[in-house]
Amino acid sequence: MENFGMPLRIGVISDTHGLVRPEIYEAFRSVDHILHAGDVGADEILAELADIALLSAVRGNIDTTPECAALPLSTTVRLGGAEIFLHHGHVDDLATMSATTDIVVVGHSHRPRIEIIDGILHVNPGSAGPRRFHFPTTVAIITLCGRARTAEIIEFSRE
Repeated sequence: MENFGMPLRIGVISDTHGLVRPEIYEAFRSVDHILHAGDVGADEILAELADIALLSAVRGNIDTTPECAALPLSTTVRLGGAEIFLHHGHVDDLATMSATTDIVVVGHSHRPRIEIIDGILHVNPGSAGPRRFHFPTTVAIITLCGRARTAEIIEFSRE
């Protein structure tokens, strides 16, 4: 999917652990594509997210239900002229596996993070599922427009 000067918005989510919060529908209202970085937690989550926008997803370490277990461990998605490496993020050689892409999306840690490492945008949307640890509940939005690539974290209520 090329964007030819029109902004392309990508919803990024991870660690839903079987829950699609109502806030996600609003956060992803105007996205063109959704990337799920694993720990989906239930097959119906894939269908719910696919009803919002086109969906690409990978398997996380808790994904054992039939549809979730059939997801790839990693994938590369080309959107808006950018090559995006999608993985749950629980492997030590992730940097080597993703070194040739424009954007790296991972989950697993439940810690939201956006940073540029060696010219590559790295996004961890944090966890959108049931609140765990002391981390906020979050998703991310990546916006692609031509060669410009930006990302933002959207935090939901801390309750």
